Amino acid sequence: MAPTKKLAKVFARVIEVPRLWWIILMALITDYAMRYGNPTSIPDQMQSLKARGCSQIVVMPLYPQYAASTTATVNDEVFKWALDLRWQPAIRTVPPWHDSPVYIKALAADVRAAVKKNGKPDALVVSFHGVPKSYHMAGDPYHCQCLKTARLLREELGWYEASFHATFQSRFGSEPWLQPYTDKSVVALAEQGVKHVMVMAPGFVADCLETLDELDIPSFMRNSSNMAARRSPISPVLTTVPPE
Repeated sequence: MAPTKKLAKVFARVIEVPRLWWIILMALITDYAMRYGNPTSIPDQMQSLKARGCSQIVVMPLYPQYAASTTATVNDEVFKWALDLRWQPAIRTVPPWHDSPVYIKALAADVRAAVKKNGKPDALVVSFHGVPKSYHMAGDPYHCQCLKTARLLREELGWYEASFHATFQSRFGSEPWLQPYTDKSVVALAEQGVKHVMVMAPGFVADCLETLDELDIPSFMRNSSNMAARRSPISPVLTTVPPE
């Protein structure tokens, strides 16, 4: 929760507005809510904003790539809260920013910082959280937006396509999820003789223990005959990237 709160404070500092509006926006309230959990649930925080006199509210789901299971559920929860209100505030939602130049440049800055520290890898694995393949087949744009993010990042870095791999982590159940799978991809790279793998998760903007555990690449390597492969982690989130 702490990184999410930190992001809310950063947004409050860096929102760009015309100078003439500055005095008005000095009163801008920036807060955060958690999709699951209390006491900072979406209904609680929306009610708090309304109680503080907010009549126009902008909701920004912190998912760069849109998915019905993430972005849409945030919006659903917001408007569910508003259903029974006699006097609803004006509510706007922020669209996904998977292809925003600012976002892509921030990701590239993370990669370059990791390269400076650890050296350029033989392969960069860009891992996104997975969803069932059936979601994609039903029209969910998530898969396409993830691949576009990966492509734009590769172009921003100017790296060869052969050393750049977009994959999907986290799956359960018997039905197929989006592929290629991150764990199997990293093992395959090691089996092919790749010695230095760099991993990042650009679909997250706040620290998540589940993600960090899933990207524990050494655990993947226990299933590989090539134990010489090593990895360099890139911070999977953008909480440390300063605004330009």
